[in-house]
Amino acid sequence: MFAVEGRQNLLRDQHNERLQKYITGIVTHQKQKLIGINNMPDHVHLLIGLKPTMAISNLVAEIKRESSLFINQCKWVRGRFNWQEGFGAFSYSHSQLTTVIRYIQNQQQHHRKRSFREEYLSFLKKFKVPYDERYIFNPID
Repeated sequence: MFAVEGRQNLLRDQHNERLQKYITGIVTHQKQKLIGINNMPDHVHLLIGLKPTMAISNLVAEIKRESSLFINQCKWVRGRFNWQEGFGAFSYSHSQLTTVIRYIQNQQQHHRKRSFREEYLSFLKKFKVPYDERYIFNPID
């Protein structure tokens, strides 16, 4: 998962399907398998079957770079669109895929009760990832 720079709500509902298809194409072009995708106005969730020959940081960098270019070419936002630096990546076993896919598909309902910040911090705690909260999110001043 990764967020829009400054966690701004810039991803409009009317562009979701097109953005998700574009990101699917990026993942496929990198010879990886996209299993689940959904986005909210300020962040994206992806479930990817990652081959061991691909570094997750390289794949995410490519997804963010290419999708930023796409969003900017489409002029979906006023000014320049960017993703926030960094991402969260968590590993799941094959037996958990159905649950994770359902979770990703139900983001809109899920975020009626919990903010992206709360969600992200809960993932870090669940997976026992040490973090400094000063570096989790960079709101625009």
